Order: sequence, then structure tokens, then C-alpha cells
Amino acid sequence: MENAIKDWRGRSYAPGPVPPDRARMFRLALASMAVIGPLQYGYAALHAGEPGGLTLLAVWIACQAAGALPALHLVRRRRLSVRACLAIGALLTGLGLAAAALSPDALAASALGAAGPSLATGLLVFAGYAVLGGLGAGLVYGVCGEVVSSWYPERPAARVGLITGAFGYGAVPLLLWAGIAPAATQAGFLICAVLATAVIATAARRLRLPPPLWWPDDVDPRRHALDADRLRTSPEAAKQYGLAQALRTRTLPALALMLVCAGAVSVFDVIVVAGTGAWGALALLVALNGAGRSVAMRAAELFGRRRVLAAVFGSLALGQLLLAVAVQNPAAPAAAPAAAPAATVGGPLLWLGAVAAGLGGGAFYPLLASLVRELFGGERATEIHAVVYSAKAVAGVAAVALAVTAFTAPGAALVTAAALAALPALATPRLRIPGLPATIPL
Repeated sequence: MENAIKDWRGRSYAPGPVPPDRARMFRLALASMAVIGPLQYGYAALHAGEPGGLTLLAVWIACQAAGALPALHLVRRRRLSVRACLAIGALLTGLGLAAAALSPDALAASALGAAGPSLATGLLVFAGYAVLGGLGAGLVYGVCGEVVSSWYPERPAARVGLITGAFGYGAVPLLLWAGIAPAATQAGFLICAVLATAVIATAARRLRLPPPLWWPDDVDPRRHALDADRLRTSPEAAKQYGLAQALRTRTLPALALMLVCAGAVSVFDVIVVAGTGAWGALALLVALNGAGRSVAMRAAELFGRRRVLAAVFGSLALGQLLLAVAVQNPAAPAAAPAAAPAATVGGPLLWLGAVAAGLGGGAFYPLLASLVRELFGGERATEIHAVVYSAKAVAGVAAVALAVTAFTAPGAALVTAAALAALPALATPRLRIPGLPATIPL
């Protein structure tokens, strides 16, 4: 490419002016991620108190995880525009949230004496929420991350961490609504459907990809590549890996397995805390699930990604142990769904468990994404991470298995969840940059 320059590793850059609407594109991507949050965390909290709801949640997670990779493949090769992809995502997300409103909320149904859904309604919710809503959320999640990382190549991990955080705390208003007016959760989902369609459709008109190899002309790429402080905490990959090359390493399956373990525990925690009836603790858990992502990314720039990632997994494991004690020794049993474990609504252990689980339950997502760049290089990082992220489909099944176990043995399920979170915490320090000799210290 004309006017492209190379750094000391041979990577090419095409410096160009920063568009005046770059910050607006970031804000629209963040808002789009926020409005799809109720599809996962809102539904997990409000509609996963019985096996049918858990099954729909597992299918949604599988479709959401699988929807990002093909969309990114087409968008990166300019075969599908960002506008078209997000327009489809707006339509499917709106349909998914509207279909979720048809699911009878466990709390509202019990309060009003409502009967179970008909077969036709169940099929409509399955197709609308679980399949179409999952695919739509996957499109929005993947494309927004690609756009933001492309327009902020000098700090892609930190910026993507901010927008994925919105995916977590975007469900908080719906959860507070449900806590205040449990009989009006259907109206809440419908409002979310209208809002999501409008926000994502607006983003579809504004978001776009930069030219290939674009780099902001106010940052010297060669000096950035040689920044000793940055390299100390975020070492560079040995080379730029392609997707096929990354799949042949041992590191990529290890990252996917970490996401499976932590992703299952993260969704499971929302179901468990929702079952206690402590809506304040639930809102705090989900809010920290989102806010903790940006905090963890800033900490990673100071202390290194692998150290912070191990700490995040450790916090998630600690949260399971605190929640296990809370649900086994309630000080004052709360009114909760029949299928959920009872715990004290205001018990300090429940709140402490929600804090620890919330801080660890979302931060690993952007940390793993940034580790992909560190381990495999930035040129194909988005596609490689999409493969890692697709392991979330398995995490959804594991979360459902844990939740079903929690119906009869909540303590055992939470201890199992603690073990699942502890495994990646122990394995993270062993991660190595592929291609480097084992004798080189990291």
C-alpha cells in the first residue's frame, strides 16, 4: 500500500487523519452493546427459574456465540457492510426481546395465578428469542467490537473492554424494573425491544470500518511499537498468526477452555442470585459484571494481562464459596421461586459473594480478547478471538447443568462452580506466547 510504513517487526501501518466522528462511533457501539444486554442477563434473571427457561437460555447463548464468527469473516473481507450487518442485528435483536416478553415471568405468573404458555407461544419464544435473538446479538457483539478495535488500533483492548462492559450493565435497568414491579416485566422487555431496535439501527447508519492498515496520524506507530513500558506488561506476539496457524497451537484450545469454565460460572451466578429474590444484590452483580471489565483492562496495562486474569478468575472462585455459604445458611429465608435456593435478601455474605462474583464474572471476556492479540498478533486477532468466543456455546450448556443441580443441591453446585473458576486461575500463569522457546522467561 502506498505511504505505508513498517515497524521493527515488519508490520505495516497506513497513518491517516482521525475522523471527527470517531468518538461518536465509539459511543454508538457502546450503546448498541448496552441494549443487547437484557437478552442474556435480563432473561437469565427473570425467565430461567425452570427447566424450560434454562433450555431457551442455553440455545440463545449458543446462537449468540456462533453468530459472531461468520459475520466477522464477511465484514473483514468487505463482503458484507457494517451497515447491513447491524441493520439485520437491529431487526433480530428487537424480535428477540419482543419474544422474550412472551415468556411468563416466574414471579409475575405466581403473583397473578397465570397459567403456563401454550405450545405455539413456546415455539414462538424458541424461534424468536433463542434462535433469532441470539444470532442478532452475536452480529451486534462481533461487529461493534471489530469497528471499535479498528478505529482505536493503538489501544484496542481498553476500548473493546469498555463496550463489552456495557453488554453487562445494560441489563441493570430491566432488573431494577423487575424488582420494583415484577408484574410488569413483559412491558419492560417490550420497551427494551423498541429501544434496542432504534439504537442499533442508528448505529448501523453511522458505524463503518477504517481503510485497511489505518493508524491515527497523531500517534507514531514505530515509537508505539518500541514503547518499553507497554511491552513490559503486554509483550508482543512472536509473529502474526493466521487463524489456521493459531488453531494448530496448544494455546488456543487452552483459552477456549478457560472461557468455557468461567463463562458457565458467570451465567450460573445470575440465575442463583436471582433465585434468592435479592434484586439489589442481583443488580449489583450484573453492574459489576460490566463495570469490572473496564477496571480490569486498566489494571492489565499496569500489572500485565495474565496476572490480572488470574486474579479475576480467583475473584470469581471466591464469589462461589461466599454464595455457597450464603445459600446454605440463610439468616432469614427470602421469598423465592420454588425451584431456586433460598437465601437471606440482605445477608452480608450474599452481597459479598455478589461483589466478588460480579468483579470476576465479566472481566475475563475482554482480558481473553486482549490476550489473543498478545499471543497471536493483531492482524487476525478478531477472527481468532471469535473462535475462542464461540466456546461460550459450551459454557451455556454447562451453566444450565449447574443451574439444574442447584435446584436440589445449591451448595454442591456452587462448590463445583468454584472449582471450575479455580482451574483457569491456576492455568493462566502457565500460558506462553506461541513460537517462543520455553527457555525465554515471560
